Amino acid sequence: MADPVEITELSERVEKLSARYGEHLGIERDGDWFLLKLQEEVGELTQAYLQVTGRARTKGSSPDEIRAAFQLEFADVFCQLLLLARHCDVDVPAAIERKWLSHE
Repeated sequence: MADPVEITELSERVEKLSARYGEHLGIERDGDWFLLKLQEEVGELTQAYLQVTGRARTKGSSPDEIRAAFQLEFADVFCQLLLLARHCDVDVPAAIERKWLSHE
């Protein structure tokens, strides 16, 4: 198994992929796009969650396929959130430290 990726490195790698995606499709990746894309991905995660918990149609997918799709949608949401954070100059580790970890 590969070593875990540090969050800043992950953010940079995701940004490069997203920029390439935007260029390829001629999309202006502004603040509205980042937020709306995150909302789109949360909707897809919600659908996958309903499937993985047995509260939506399986559309012919096996339990393993449904679980795998849920995990991929989770990754989409996480990466879109990282992209929005980058766009808005949010230092995610520092914000987590202030908001959550300061209460340990």
